[in-house]
Amino acid sequence: MTEKRTRAAVDKPVSHQFDRHGNRIWTQVRQLLEHEHARLRIGQVSVPYGICVEPTNVKADGHGCPFRFRCVGCDHFRTDPSYLPELRAYLDTLRRNRERLAAATELDDWARTESTPSEEEIKRIRTLIRRVETDLEGLTDDEREQIKEATRTLRKTRTFSLGMPGIRAPGPNLRLERDA
Repeated sequence: MTEKRTRAAVDKPVSHQFDRHGNRIWTQVRQLLEHEHARLRIGQVSVPYGICVEPTNVKADGHGCPFRFRCVGCDHFRTDPSYLPELRAYLDTLRRNRERLAAATELDDWARTESTPSEEEIKRIRTLIRRVETDLEGLTDDEREQIKEATRTLRKTRTFSLGMPGIRAPGPNLRLERDA
């Protein structure tokens, strides 16, 4: 994937980037200068369903969110049409988890409450998906095709997992015990 092609792919969806409320971030399409591309890459980090511009999290390469990775509820979160498949999958997962936890009998009430996705989060994801889809529907066929091509290119460049940061499983205890 060439740098020129990647930059062209970044320029297309950037004008269709939304915050957590579904408000468009960039009100005008503009070509970014070379130094602006570098600044954008340095000042953001990929997170599930979009990007984060929160300085602490950016500095920690996406593993230092001070808000417990509640991206959709944070003003530092941005998303664009290239993340729609992940947003839809996340919405489906939230709804499935909500139903599964409602049916679980082996949990205390406090544990169920803490684990159950909130109705507000589900509503926020639905609204965000709807807003991005509505924006795409308002484009001409040619513009929609350009966004689709840019999305395909961007998705190819995402070769790493955008999953939530996890805790590495502890390795085996290799210390040999001796009898005295």
